[in-house]
Amino acid sequence: MNKESFLKSGNTPTLASAFLYFDTSFMIWVLLGPLAVIIMNDYQMDAAQKANLVALPILGGSILRLVLGYMTDVIGPKRTGQIGMLLTVIPLIWGWKFADSLSELYIVALLLGIAGASFAAALPLASRWYPPQYQGLAMGIAGAGNSGTVFTTLFANRLAEHFGSWHIVFGLALIPIAVVFITFTLLAKDSPNQPSPRKPADYGAVLRQRDTWMFCLLYGVTFGGFVGMANYLTIFFNTQYGLNPVQAADFTTVCVIAGSFFRPFGGWLADKFGGVRMLMALYGVTAVMMASISFLPPLYLIVPLLFIGMMALGMGNGSVFQLVPQRFKNELGIVTGIVGAAGGLGGYFLPNLLGSLKLSTGSYTMGFLILSGFALTCIGLILAAQGSWKRTWFTAGRSSHVDSQRSTIAS
Repeated sequence: MNKESFLKSGNTPTLASAFLYFDTSFMIWVLLGPLAVIIMNDYQMDAAQKANLVALPILGGSILRLVLGYMTDVIGPKRTGQIGMLLTVIPLIWGWKFADSLSELYIVALLLGIAGASFAAALPLASRWYPPQYQGLAMGIAGAGNSGTVFTTLFANRLAEHFGSWHIVFGLALIPIAVVFITFTLLAKDSPNQPSPRKPADYGAVLRQRDTWMFCLLYGVTFGGFVGMANYLTIFFNTQYGLNPVQAADFTTVCVIAGSFFRPFGGWLADKFGGVRMLMALYGVTAVMMASISFLPPLYLIVPLLFIGMMALGMGNGSVFQLVPQRFKNELGIVTGIVGAAGGLGGYFLPNLLGSLKLSTGSYTMGFLILSGFALTCIGLILAAQGSWKRTWFTAGRSSHVDSQRSTIAS
């Protein structure tokens, strides 16, 4: 890849703004993940209740991504992002000043989904500036904002212990969202190549296409696996290995780094070798890692297994969204919202699956085996679908870059 060509082909300040918006929003979205092991000292919760608490922000983000995806097409991604950041202030203030019961905390958790919905605005904001040959890299860079998870897992529990209260962490999170809002407002620009606003009926047209559901499932496993694990691993390390809240969050940070920082690399490799080829390899790695993790080996083995597994999931996120703009160039805002929502649903079900099976069986083994099975299922579905993709993706006057990937998708 020619770095100079990439920089000249789009809008670097907007790409950086999209990254910062997504990064800060993601940091806020997963606040309850590490904090849950401290919050449970105030509210007694069983394994299923802990899982539900950290899963609710993902559910809220999943639902609201559809809303922000539609807004992105109607009023543009920049304005949508600004509205999203302003609304994110609500759960932060509520968690800081007013949440004093588990039921209120559940409401705060759902509202944190506003931050998670940033995906539906941040990625179109970045990708619409770049030609097809750089879609994977541009969306990978913007999507690497999921690295915000690292800041949460690294600092949230430390700040809570330092100030003697988990509430203050919500208040402190107002600072970065304010700084990024100002930066975003000054630097971000909507691409002049905005698609015409879509009607609600257009969603129905997209949902009637099989490929939409295929991408939903693929992303439900990659992104759902990543964000679900990122939110739940602190609880996992705390309950399975007896680590204290800060130690558990630190080990989670190590694993989250892999998924966060390798996402752009996944998009770049997908540009180079083809998204289909990359996805089949990455789902294979994920299946092997999750099956190995199901044996619950000692801590010194579980961490590298989780690191590699999270790395594969993160790279898979970039690879899925290298393909999406090629297949749905004219419906990118709608499809981004739908596929993003599916990823959020995957992230909601994963902690609940692990927590419920832990409660009923006393072990995490079955939960990780099921996740391994989902990854293998994705490989089978891609193998079954790629023949149809070869026949249909290249009949609508796609770009020369997409044409050059014919052999990759067919292989």
